[in-house]
Amino acid sequence: MPQLMTSLKHRVSGLLSGDDRGDVPGWVLITIMTAGIVAVLWQFAEPYLRNILQQALEAVAP
Repeated sequence: MPQLMTSLKHRVSGLLSGDDRGDVPGWVLITIMTAGIVAVLWQFAEPYLRNILQQALEAVAP
């Protein structure tokens, strides 16, 4: 049991040390790829979304 507590203490202290800067290039790549996917899909989805919004507004407004 003391060995388990020591192991947990080392893991928690490693998480709280603040040395982990993260994977910034990975996050940048994910963000750019997501923006690209949205831009490509938007070209196909825009007419349908406009139609849905227009129908919804016409249904509400007299």
